[in-house]
Amino acid sequence: MATDREARAADKSAAREAKQAARDEAKAARTAAKDAKAESKVEAKAAKREKKSTQRIDKRAAKKAESALTDARGLVTPVPHADRFTFQDLLVEATTDIGSRPGRLVMTLFGTVLGIGALVATFGFAQTAAHQIARQFDAVKATQVVVTPGEAQTASGASVATTRLPWDAVERVSRLVGVEAAALIAEVPLGEDTITAVPVNDPSAPITASPLLIGATSELLEVLRGTIETGRMFDTGHDARGDRVAVLGSRAAERLGINRVDSQPSIFIGGVPYAVLGIYDDLQARGDLLDAVVIPMEAARRDRGLGAPGELQIRIQMGTGPQVGSQAAIAVSPDSPETLEVSAPTASSDLGQNVQADVNVVFLILGAIVLLAGALGIANVTMLTVIERIPEIGLRRALGATRRQIAGQFVVESVVIGLLGGILGAAIAVLSIVGISLLQSWTPIVDPWIAVGGAALGAVVGLIAGGFPARRAARVEPVTALRGGR
Repeated sequence: MATDREARAADKSAAREAKQAARDEAKAARTAAKDAKAESKVEAKAAKREKKSTQRIDKRAAKKAESALTDARGLVTPVPHADRFTFQDLLVEATTDIGSRPGRLVMTLFGTVLGIGALVATFGFAQTAAHQIARQFDAVKATQVVVTPGEAQTASGASVATTRLPWDAVERVSRLVGVEAAALIAEVPLGEDTITAVPVNDPSAPITASPLLIGATSELLEVLRGTIETGRMFDTGHDARGDRVAVLGSRAAERLGINRVDSQPSIFIGGVPYAVLGIYDDLQARGDLLDAVVIPMEAARRDRGLGAPGELQIRIQMGTGPQVGSQAAIAVSPDSPETLEVSAPTASSDLGQNVQADVNVVFLILGAIVLLAGALGIANVTMLTVIERIPEIGLRRALGATRRQIAGQFVVESVVIGLLGGILGAAIAVLSIVGISLLQSWTPIVDPWIAVGGAALGAVVGLIAGGFPARRAARVEPVTALRGGR
Protein backbone atom coordinates (compact mmCIF):
# COMPACT_ATOMS: atom_id res chain seq x y z
CA MET A 1 0.00 0.00 0.00
CA ALA A 2 2.73 2.34 0.87
CA THR A 3 4.36 1.57 -2.38
CA ASP A 4 1.22 2.49 -4.35
CA ARG A 5 0.96 5.80 -2.56
CA GLU A 6 4.56 6.60 -3.30
CA ALA A 7 4.04 5.76 -6.91
CA ARG A 8 0.99 8.01 -7.26
CA ALA A 9 2.78 10.79 -5.49
CA ALA A 10 5.70 10.38 -7.82
CA ASP A 11 3.32 10.51 -10.84
CA LYS A 12 1.66 13.67 -9.57
CA SER A 13 5.03 15.25 -8.95
CA ALA A 14 6.14 14.34 -12.48
CA ALA A 15 2.89 15.76 -13.96
CA ARG A 16 3.35 19.04 -12.12
CA GLU A 17 6.92 19.26 -13.32
CA ALA A 18 5.80 18.58 -16.89
CA LYS A 19 3.12 21.31 -16.73
CA GLN A 20 5.57 23.74 -15.25
CA ALA A 21 8.07 22.91 -17.96
CA ALA A 22 5.38 23.51 -20.65
CA ARG A 23 4.50 26.85 -19.08
CA ASP A 24 8.12 27.82 -19.02
CA GLU A 25 8.54 26.89 -22.68
CA ALA A 26 5.41 28.88 -23.71
CA LYS A 27 6.57 31.87 -21.78
CA ALA A 28 9.97 31.62 -23.38
CA ALA A 29 8.33 31.40 -26.81
CA ARG A 30 6.21 34.51 -26.14
CA THR A 31 9.22 36.34 -24.91
CA ALA A 32 11.14 35.37 -28.05
CA ALA A 33 8.24 36.51 -30.28
CA LYS A 34 8.08 39.84 -28.51
CA ASP A 35 11.80 40.25 -28.90
CA ALA A 36 11.58 39.38 -32.63
CA LYS A 37 8.71 41.84 -33.18
CA ALA A 38 10.50 44.56 -31.40
CA GLU A 39 13.62 43.83 -33.44
CA SER A 40 11.62 43.97 -36.71
CA LYS A 41 10.10 47.32 -35.74
CA VAL A 42 13.53 48.65 -35.06
CA GLU A 43 14.74 47.38 -38.41
CA ALA A 44 11.68 48.90 -40.20
CA LYS A 45 12.27 52.25 -38.58
CA ALA A 46 15.89 52.09 -39.53
CA ALA A 47 14.97 51.24 -43.16
CA LYS A 48 12.43 54.10 -43.31
CA ARG A 49 15.00 56.52 -41.96
CA GLU A 50 17.48 55.31 -44.51
CA LYS A 51 14.91 55.69 -47.36
CA LYS A 52 14.06 59.23 -46.34
CA SER A 53 17.70 60.07 -46.15
CA THR A 54 18.25 58.62 -49.64
CA GLN A 55 15.29 60.64 -51.03
CA ARG A 56 16.64 63.84 -49.54
CA ILE A 57 20.00 63.14 -51.07
CA ASP A 58 18.37 62.40 -54.47
CA LYS A 59 16.33 65.63 -54.34
CA ARG A 60 19.43 67.64 -53.52
CA ALA A 61 21.24 65.99 -56.43
CA ALA A 62 18.32 66.63 -58.82
CA LYS A 63 18.13 70.29 -57.80
CA LYS A 64 21.87 70.65 -58.30
CA ALA A 65 21.63 68.98 -61.75
CA GLU A 66 18.68 71.19 -62.78
CA SER A 67 20.49 74.28 -61.62
CA ALA A 68 23.58 73.25 -63.58
CA LEU A 69 21.42 72.59 -66.70
CA THR A 70 19.76 75.97 -66.39
CA ASP A 71 23.13 77.63 -66.13
CA ALA A 72 24.31 75.71 -69.18
CA ARG A 73 21.21 76.71 -71.18
CA GLY A 74 21.85 80.31 -70.36
CA LEU A 75 25.32 80.03 -71.78
CA VAL A 76 24.48 78.00 -74.91
CA THR A 77 21.94 79.07 -77.66
CA PRO A 78 19.49 76.24 -78.35
CA VAL A 79 19.82 74.68 -81.79
CA PRO A 80 16.65 73.37 -83.47
CA HIS A 81 16.50 69.85 -84.68
CA ALA A 82 17.57 69.36 -88.23
CA ASP A 83 14.42 67.48 -89.10
CA ARG A 84 12.01 70.14 -87.73
CA PHE A 85 9.99 71.70 -90.66
CA THR A 86 7.58 74.40 -89.50
CA PHE A 87 4.81 76.13 -91.44
CA GLN A 88 6.98 79.21 -91.69
CA ASP A 89 9.69 77.16 -93.38
CA LEU A 90 7.07 75.70 -95.69
CA LEU A 91 5.76 79.14 -96.64
CA VAL A 92 9.23 80.55 -97.24
CA GLU A 93 10.27 77.63 -99.42
CA ALA A 94 7.02 77.73 -101.42
CA THR A 95 7.20 81.47 -102.09
CA THR A 96 10.89 81.27 -102.93
CA ASP A 97 10.19 78.63 -105.55
CA ILE A 98 7.38 80.73 -107.00
CA GLY A 99 9.65 83.73 -107.40
CA SER A 100 12.37 81.65 -109.04
CA ARG A 101 10.16 81.11 -112.11
CA PRO A 102 8.80 84.58 -113.03
CA GLY A 103 7.70 83.57 -116.52
CA ARG A 104 5.62 80.67 -115.26
CA LEU A 105 4.32 82.82 -112.43
CA VAL A 106 3.06 85.43 -114.90
CA MET A 107 1.36 82.78 -117.04
CA THR A 108 -0.33 81.23 -114.02
CA LEU A 109 -1.35 84.60 -112.60
CA PHE A 110 -2.81 85.60 -115.95
CA GLY A 111 -5.37 82.81 -115.83
CA THR A 112 -6.28 83.52 -112.21
CA VAL A 113 -6.42 87.28 -112.70
CA LEU A 114 -8.61 86.80 -115.74
CA GLY A 115 -10.97 84.45 -113.93
CA ILE A 116 -11.31 86.41 -110.67
CA GLY A 117 -11.32 89.74 -112.47
CA ALA A 118 -14.06 88.58 -114.81
CA LEU A 119 -16.14 87.28 -111.92
CA VAL A 120 -15.82 90.44 -109.83
CA ALA A 121 -16.35 92.60 -112.90
CA THR A 122 -19.49 90.70 -113.87
CA PHE A 123 -20.99 91.26 -110.44
CA GLY A 124 -19.99 94.91 -110.47
CA PHE A 125 -21.20 95.55 -114.02
CA ALA A 126 -24.37 93.60 -113.28
CA GLN A 127 -25.11 95.82 -110.29
CA THR A 128 -24.19 98.97 -112.21
CA ALA A 129 -26.13 97.98 -115.33
CA ALA A 130 -29.13 96.85 -113.30
CA HIS A 131 -29.11 100.18 -111.49
CA GLN A 132 -29.00 102.10 -114.77
CA ILE A 133 -31.68 99.94 -116.38
CA ALA A 134 -33.87 100.12 -113.32
CA ARG A 135 -33.41 103.90 -113.14
CA GLN A 136 -34.34 104.32 -116.79
CA PHE A 137 -37.21 101.93 -116.34
CA ASP A 138 -38.41 103.75 -113.27
CA ALA A 139 -38.08 107.08 -115.02
CA VAL A 140 -40.41 105.96 -117.83
CA LYS A 141 -42.42 102.84 -117.13
CA ALA A 142 -42.71 103.36 -113.42
CA THR A 143 -44.07 106.87 -114.00
CA GLN A 144 -46.52 106.11 -116.82
CA VAL A 145 -50.17 105.19 -116.42
CA VAL A 146 -52.25 104.38 -119.49
CA VAL A 147 -56.05 104.39 -119.52
CA THR A 148 -57.84 102.83 -122.51
CA PRO A 149 -61.44 101.84 -123.22
CA GLY A 150 -62.40 98.26 -122.46
CA GLU A 151 -62.82 95.90 -125.41
CA ALA A 152 -65.18 93.05 -126.19
CA GLN A 153 -65.21 90.37 -128.85
CA THR A 154 -67.96 90.37 -131.45
CA ALA A 155 -69.45 87.26 -133.00
CA SER A 156 -67.13 87.68 -135.97
CA GLY A 157 -64.09 87.80 -133.68
CA ALA A 158 -63.43 91.53 -134.03
CA SER A 159 -62.60 93.68 -131.05
CA VAL A 160 -64.82 96.67 -130.31
CA ALA A 161 -64.59 99.28 -127.59
CA THR A 162 -67.22 98.98 -124.88
CA THR A 163 -66.99 102.65 -123.90
CA ARG A 164 -65.39 105.96 -124.88
CA LEU A 165 -62.93 108.21 -123.15
CA PRO A 166 -64.37 111.67 -122.47
CA TRP A 167 -62.81 114.66 -124.21
CA ASP A 168 -62.14 116.29 -120.84
CA ALA A 169 -60.33 113.26 -119.41
CA VAL A 170 -57.15 115.32 -119.01
CA GLU A 171 -58.87 117.80 -116.72
CA ARG A 172 -60.44 114.98 -114.69
CA VAL A 173 -57.24 113.11 -113.87
CA SER A 174 -55.11 116.24 -113.40
CA ARG A 175 -56.75 116.74 -110.00
CA LEU A 176 -55.45 113.40 -108.68
CA VAL A 177 -52.54 113.41 -106.25
CA GLY A 178 -49.36 112.22 -107.93
CA VAL A 179 -50.35 113.21 -111.49
CA GLU A 180 -47.81 115.54 -113.13
CA ALA A 181 -49.28 115.75 -116.63
CA ALA A 182 -51.76 113.97 -118.92
CA ALA A 183 -52.50 113.88 -122.64
CA LEU A 184 -55.11 112.35 -124.93
CA ILE A 185 -53.90 110.40 -127.95
CA ALA A 186 -55.86 108.95 -130.85
CA GLU A 187 -54.83 107.37 -134.11
CA VAL A 188 -56.67 109.14 -136.93
CA PRO A 189 -57.58 106.92 -139.91
CA LEU A 190 -56.46 108.28 -143.28
CA GLY A 191 -58.62 106.12 -145.50
CA GLU A 192 -57.60 106.77 -149.07
CA ASP A 193 -55.86 110.01 -148.24
CA THR A 194 -52.09 110.43 -148.02
CA ILE A 195 -49.69 112.71 -146.21
CA THR A 196 -47.26 114.52 -148.50
CA ALA A 197 -44.94 117.51 -148.43
CA VAL A 198 -46.19 118.82 -151.79
CA PRO A 199 -49.76 119.70 -152.78
CA VAL A 200 -49.75 117.63 -155.96
CA ASN A 201 -49.16 113.92 -156.13
CA ASP A 202 -46.77 112.72 -158.82
CA PRO A 203 -48.26 109.63 -160.50
CA SER A 204 -44.79 108.61 -161.69
CA ALA A 205 -43.34 108.68 -158.19
CA PRO A 206 -43.05 105.35 -156.37
CA ILE A 207 -45.84 104.68 -153.94
CA THR A 208 -44.72 105.01 -150.34
CA ALA A 209 -46.67 104.48 -147.15
CA SER A 210 -47.77 107.63 -145.39
CA PRO A 211 -46.69 108.34 -141.82
CA LEU A 212 -49.14 107.71 -138.99
CA LEU A 213 -51.62 110.50 -138.33
CA ILE A 214 -52.12 111.12 -134.64
CA GLY A 215 -54.47 113.49 -132.86
CA ALA A 216 -53.23 114.63 -129.47
CA THR A 217 -53.51 117.36 -126.87
CA SER A 218 -50.78 119.92 -126.35
CA GLU A 219 -49.28 118.09 -123.33
CA LEU A 220 -48.13 115.16 -125.47
CA LEU A 221 -44.37 115.75 -125.38
CA GLU A 222 -44.41 116.63 -121.69
CA VAL A 223 -46.15 113.37 -120.84
CA LEU A 224 -44.06 111.17 -123.14
CA ARG A 225 -40.78 112.96 -122.29
CA GLY A 226 -40.00 114.03 -125.81
CA THR A 227 -37.73 116.85 -126.89
CA ILE A 228 -38.21 119.39 -129.66
CA GLU A 229 -35.44 119.08 -132.20
CA THR A 230 -36.39 122.23 -134.06
CA GLY A 231 -39.32 124.63 -133.87
CA ARG A 232 -41.93 124.24 -131.13
CA MET A 233 -44.95 122.24 -129.98
CA PHE A 234 -48.46 123.47 -130.63
CA ASP A 235 -50.14 124.90 -127.51
CA THR A 236 -53.57 124.78 -125.91
CA GLY A 237 -54.72 127.73 -128.04
CA HIS A 238 -54.04 125.83 -131.25
CA ASP A 239 -55.89 122.86 -129.83
CA ALA A 240 -58.89 124.85 -128.62
CA ARG A 241 -59.26 126.61 -131.97
CA GLY A 242 -58.65 123.53 -134.04
CA ASP A 243 -55.83 125.22 -135.98
CA ARG A 244 -54.39 123.30 -138.88
CA VAL A 245 -50.90 122.90 -137.48
CA ALA A 246 -48.73 119.85 -137.02
CA VAL A 247 -45.56 118.60 -135.40
CA LEU A 248 -43.55 115.77 -136.94
CA GLY A 249 -41.65 112.89 -135.45
CA SER A 250 -38.00 112.83 -136.53
CA ARG A 251 -38.42 109.75 -138.69
CA ALA A 252 -41.63 111.08 -140.23
CA ALA A 253 -39.90 114.38 -141.02
CA GLU A 254 -37.05 112.54 -142.66
CA ARG A 255 -39.51 110.53 -144.75
CA LEU A 256 -41.29 113.71 -145.86
CA GLY A 257 -38.00 115.54 -146.56
CA ILE A 258 -38.52 118.27 -143.96
CA ASN A 259 -35.56 119.19 -141.78
CA ARG A 260 -36.29 122.82 -140.84
CA VAL A 261 -39.31 124.91 -140.00
CA ASP A 262 -38.02 128.48 -140.22
CA SER A 263 -39.31 128.80 -143.79
CA GLN A 264 -42.87 127.92 -142.67
CA PRO A 265 -43.14 124.55 -144.45
CA SER A 266 -46.45 122.79 -144.75
CA ILE A 267 -47.62 119.26 -145.22
CA PHE A 268 -50.76 118.13 -146.96
CA ILE A 269 -53.15 115.66 -145.38
CA GLY A 270 -55.63 114.58 -148.03
CA GLY A 271 -54.75 117.77 -149.90
CA VAL A 272 -55.45 119.99 -146.88
CA PRO A 273 -52.40 122.07 -145.82
CA TYR A 274 -51.12 121.98 -142.25
CA ALA A 275 -48.36 124.29 -141.08
CA VAL A 276 -45.40 122.46 -139.55
CA LEU A 277 -44.52 124.04 -136.22
CA GLY A 278 -41.73 121.71 -135.08
CA ILE A 279 -39.95 118.37 -135.21
CA TYR A 280 -39.65 116.26 -132.04
CA ASP A 281 -37.32 113.42 -131.08
CA ASP A 282 -36.14 111.25 -128.16
CA LEU A 283 -39.50 110.00 -126.96
CA GLN A 284 -38.91 107.90 -123.84
CA ALA A 285 -42.40 106.44 -124.10
CA ARG A 286 -44.34 105.53 -127.26
CA GLY A 287 -41.29 105.52 -129.48
CA ASP A 288 -43.53 104.52 -132.39
CA LEU A 289 -44.77 108.12 -132.55
CA LEU A 290 -41.43 109.15 -134.06
CA ASP A 291 -42.98 107.89 -137.32
CA ALA A 292 -46.12 109.98 -136.86
CA VAL A 293 -47.56 113.34 -137.81
CA VAL A 294 -49.31 114.86 -134.79
CA ILE A 295 -52.14 117.39 -135.14
CA PRO A 296 -54.30 119.01 -132.43
CA MET A 297 -57.15 116.87 -131.15
CA GLU A 298 -59.79 119.47 -132.08
CA ALA A 299 -58.43 119.66 -135.66
CA ALA A 300 -58.65 115.87 -135.91
CA ARG A 301 -62.29 116.02 -134.71
CA ARG A 302 -63.27 118.77 -137.14
CA ASP A 303 -61.27 117.81 -140.24
CA ARG A 304 -61.04 114.04 -139.95
CA GLY A 305 -64.19 113.21 -138.03
CA LEU A 306 -62.43 111.68 -135.01
CA GLY A 307 -65.11 110.18 -132.78
CA ALA A 308 -63.26 109.64 -129.49
CA PRO A 309 -59.74 109.56 -127.99
CA GLY A 310 -57.94 106.26 -128.18
CA GLU A 311 -55.97 106.41 -124.92
CA LEU A 312 -55.11 108.62 -121.99
CA GLN A 313 -51.41 108.88 -121.16
CA ILE A 314 -50.65 110.01 -117.60
CA ARG A 315 -47.26 110.99 -116.22
CA ILE A 316 -47.06 110.42 -112.47
CA GLN A 317 -44.61 110.88 -109.62
CA MET A 318 -42.32 108.03 -108.68
CA GLY A 319 -43.96 105.54 -106.35
CA THR A 320 -47.57 106.67 -106.90
CA GLY A 321 -48.40 104.07 -109.57
CA PRO A 322 -50.70 101.85 -107.47
CA GLN A 323 -52.56 104.84 -106.04
CA VAL A 324 -53.11 106.64 -109.35
CA GLY A 325 -53.90 103.36 -111.11
CA SER A 326 -56.74 102.64 -108.70
CA GLN A 327 -58.16 106.17 -108.92
CA ALA A 328 -57.74 106.99 -112.61
CA ALA A 329 -60.66 104.88 -113.86
CA ILE A 330 -63.00 106.38 -111.26
CA ALA A 331 -61.92 109.93 -112.12
CA VAL A 332 -62.39 109.40 -115.87
CA SER A 333 -65.64 107.43 -115.70
CA PRO A 334 -67.27 107.67 -112.26
CA ASP A 335 -70.43 105.85 -113.39
CA SER A 336 -68.74 102.84 -114.95
CA PRO A 337 -65.04 102.64 -114.03
CA GLU A 338 -65.03 98.90 -114.75
CA THR A 339 -65.40 99.61 -118.47
CA LEU A 340 -61.90 101.12 -118.58
CA GLU A 341 -58.57 99.33 -118.60
CA VAL A 342 -55.77 100.88 -116.57
CA SER A 343 -52.13 99.95 -116.94
CA ALA A 344 -50.18 101.14 -113.90
CA PRO A 345 -46.66 100.25 -112.71
CA THR A 346 -45.85 98.36 -109.55
CA ALA A 347 -43.41 99.56 -106.91
CA SER A 348 -40.14 100.75 -108.42
CA SER A 349 -38.08 98.74 -105.91
CA ASP A 350 -39.61 95.53 -107.17
CA LEU A 351 -38.84 96.51 -110.73
CA GLY A 352 -35.25 97.29 -109.91
CA GLN A 353 -34.77 94.02 -108.03
CA ASN A 354 -36.23 92.01 -110.89
CA VAL A 355 -34.00 93.69 -113.45
CA GLN A 356 -30.91 93.22 -111.30
CA ALA A 357 -31.72 89.55 -110.67
CA ASP A 358 -32.01 88.86 -114.41
CA VAL A 359 -28.81 90.69 -115.23
CA ASN A 360 -26.92 88.95 -112.39
CA VAL A 361 -27.83 85.51 -113.72
CA VAL A 362 -26.41 86.28 -117.17
CA PHE A 363 -23.18 87.78 -115.89
CA LEU A 364 -22.73 85.11 -113.23
CA ILE A 365 -22.76 82.36 -115.83
CA LEU A 366 -20.11 84.14 -117.88
CA GLY A 367 -17.95 84.75 -114.81
CA ALA A 368 -18.18 81.12 -113.70
CA ILE A 369 -17.00 79.93 -117.11
CA VAL A 370 -13.99 82.23 -117.06
CA LEU A 371 -13.19 81.29 -113.46
CA LEU A 372 -13.23 77.61 -114.37
CA ALA A 373 -10.73 78.32 -117.13
CA GLY A 374 -8.46 80.07 -114.61
CA ALA A 375 -8.65 77.12 -112.19
CA LEU A 376 -7.70 74.69 -114.95
CA GLY A 377 -4.74 76.92 -115.77
CA ILE A 378 -3.47 76.77 -112.19
CA ALA A 379 -3.91 73.00 -112.08
CA ASN A 380 -2.01 72.51 -115.37
CA VAL A 381 0.89 74.71 -114.35
CA THR A 382 1.14 73.05 -110.93
CA MET A 383 1.14 69.62 -112.57
CA LEU A 384 3.96 70.66 -114.89
CA THR A 385 5.88 71.95 -111.89
CA VAL A 386 5.52 68.60 -110.14
CA ILE A 387 6.80 66.73 -113.19
CA GLU A 388 9.82 69.01 -113.56
CA ARG A 389 10.73 68.81 -109.88
CA ILE A 390 10.55 65.03 -109.44
CA PRO A 391 14.32 64.74 -108.80
CA GLU A 392 14.08 67.51 -106.20
CA ILE A 393 11.13 65.75 -104.58
CA GLY A 394 13.07 62.49 -104.46
CA LEU A 395 16.06 64.18 -102.87
CA ARG A 396 13.92 65.80 -100.20
CA ARG A 397 12.16 62.50 -99.52
CA ALA A 398 15.55 60.79 -99.18
CA LEU A 399 16.68 63.45 -96.70
CA GLY A 400 13.68 62.77 -94.48
CA ALA A 401 10.87 64.98 -95.79
CA THR A 402 7.46 63.43 -95.20
CA ARG A 403 4.66 63.04 -97.72
CA ARG A 404 2.68 65.68 -95.87
CA GLN A 405 5.51 68.20 -96.17
CA ILE A 406 5.88 67.57 -99.89
CA ALA A 407 2.14 67.90 -100.51
CA GLY A 408 1.94 70.96 -98.27
CA GLN A 409 4.61 72.77 -100.26
CA PHE A 410 2.74 72.44 -103.55
CA VAL A 411 -0.60 73.28 -101.94
CA VAL A 412 0.88 76.42 -100.40
CA GLU A 413 2.35 77.40 -103.78
CA SER A 414 -1.04 77.04 -105.44
CA VAL A 415 -2.82 78.96 -102.68
CA VAL A 416 -0.29 81.81 -102.83
CA ILE A 417 -0.62 82.03 -106.61
CA GLY A 418 -4.40 81.94 -106.36
CA LEU A 419 -4.43 84.62 -103.66
CA LEU A 420 -2.14 86.90 -105.68
CA GLY A 421 -4.27 86.36 -108.75
CA GLY A 422 -7.43 87.03 -106.76
CA ILE A 423 -6.11 90.30 -105.35
CA LEU A 424 -4.86 91.53 -108.73
CA GLY A 425 -8.02 90.39 -110.51
CA ALA A 426 -10.33 92.07 -107.98
CA ALA A 427 -8.32 95.30 -108.12
CA ILE A 428 -8.33 95.38 -111.93
CA ALA A 429 -12.06 94.61 -111.99
CA VAL A 430 -12.87 97.45 -109.58
CA LEU A 431 -10.75 99.91 -111.57
CA SER A 432 -12.42 98.76 -114.80
CA ILE A 433 -15.90 99.22 -113.36
CA VAL A 434 -15.11 102.70 -112.09
CA GLY A 435 -13.34 103.74 -115.30
CA ILE A 436 -16.03 102.52 -117.70
CA SER A 437 -18.79 103.95 -115.51
CA LEU A 438 -17.12 107.37 -115.55
CA LEU A 439 -16.75 107.23 -119.34
CA GLN A 440 -20.43 106.33 -119.74
CA SER A 441 -21.58 108.80 -117.07
CA TRP A 442 -22.96 105.96 -114.98
CA THR A 443 -22.98 105.60 -111.24
CA PRO A 444 -20.46 102.86 -110.40
CA ILE A 445 -21.77 100.37 -107.88
CA VAL A 446 -19.24 97.96 -106.38
CA ASP A 447 -19.90 95.93 -103.27
CA PRO A 448 -16.64 95.88 -101.25
CA TRP A 449 -17.46 92.43 -99.95
CA ILE A 450 -17.55 91.15 -103.54
CA ALA A 451 -14.01 92.43 -104.10
CA VAL A 452 -12.79 90.88 -100.83
CA GLY A 453 -14.64 87.68 -101.62
CA GLY A 454 -13.04 87.60 -105.07
CA ALA A 455 -9.56 87.74 -103.55
CA ALA A 456 -10.45 84.99 -101.08
CA LEU A 457 -12.01 82.95 -103.87
CA GLY A 458 -8.70 83.09 -105.70
CA ALA A 459 -7.03 81.38 -102.74
CA VAL A 460 -9.78 78.76 -102.64
CA VAL A 461 -9.40 78.11 -106.36
CA GLY A 462 -5.66 77.73 -105.88
CA LEU A 463 -6.25 75.28 -103.03
CA ILE A 464 -8.61 73.16 -105.09
CA ALA A 465 -6.51 73.35 -108.24
CA GLY A 466 -3.32 72.37 -106.41
CA GLY A 467 -4.88 69.45 -104.55
CA PHE A 468 -4.39 66.75 -107.20
CA PRO A 469 -0.85 67.79 -108.24
CA ALA A 470 0.16 67.95 -104.56
CA ARG A 471 -1.21 64.45 -103.99
CA ARG A 472 0.76 63.15 -106.94
CA ALA A 473 3.92 64.81 -105.67
CA ALA A 474 3.47 63.22 -102.24
CA ARG A 475 3.25 59.76 -103.79
CA VAL A 476 6.64 60.01 -105.50
CA GLU A 477 9.02 57.39 -104.12
CA PRO A 478 12.56 58.57 -103.32
CA VAL A 479 14.32 55.80 -105.24
CA THR A 480 12.15 56.27 -108.33
CA ALA A 481 12.59 60.03 -108.23
CA LEU A 482 16.37 59.86 -107.87
CA ARG A 483 16.49 57.51 -110.86
CA GLY A 484 14.79 60.13 -113.00
CA GLY A 485 11.29 58.67 -112.76
CA ARG A 486 12.24 55.28 -114.26
